[in-house]
Amino acid sequence: MNVKRIGILGAMPEEISGIVSLLKDKQEVIKGMRKYYTGIINDVEVVVVFSRWGKVASATTVTHLIIEFGITELIFTGVAGAINKDLNIGDIVIADSLVQHDLDARPIMDRFEIPLLGKTELFPPKKNLNRIIDRVAELVKNEGLINLLSLKQQESFLLINQKVVVGQIASGDKFFSSDLDKENLLAILPDVLCVEMEGAAVAQVCFEYDVSYVIIRIISDVANENAVVNFNEFVSQVASKFGVEIILNLIG
Repeated sequence: MNVKRIGILGAMPEEISGIVSLLKDKQEVIKGMRKYYTGIINDVEVVVVFSRWGKVASATTVTHLIIEFGITELIFTGVAGAINKDLNIGDIVIADSLVQHDLDARPIMDRFEIPLLGKTELFPPKKNLNRIIDRVAELVKNEGLINLLSLKQQESFLLINQKVVVGQIASGDKFFSSDLDKENLLAILPDVLCVEMEGAAVAQVCFEYDVSYVIIRIISDVANENAVVNFNEFVSQVASKFGVEIILNLIG
């Protein structure tokens, strides 16, 4: 009988520190310039690690989680830039589809197609995904995330009417920092909700190893010229708290 062991990836070091503080029976293992924390959250075995940034780095990290630590499922939280105009800072996006927006091997194969897999996008397993969507939606509905912040913080980051949206997330080794970046992406991937630099690569590894996964992103910016304004403050004051609370509600 396989033991349930959940891998928890965080896209920012600040998120990881908060989650690590929750661990019972904590131990540390350093491999490949990465520090893996094992322990228990809500009576469930977990392994927590900072993904590192970019597709190659995050794919390496999750591969190690699967092979060395034997995780049976993965939760990946982090921040992302909004592409869809209806998304606001602080909204939660849960991926039901992931695509690598910078993958292009034409004319050998279609744009975005993953070599040897014959797929242009990947889909998290629905059974686990639906459960997680329901839990996060309930958390947001009950203001369980927004109430972690002071009114001053809510006003400072313009956090109003927080919502959960399910849809396509695009990943690539590029930080989006202009409206032109967004327009160019929407021209080729009109259904994309947000962008980041790791999720689709992590999804590919999980797909190839048949490990259930979910990718959750907190909108930190609107991926334009103002993307870097207050980014670090948002991560440390908002996303890190949201990430910890989401994990607590999903495990156990």
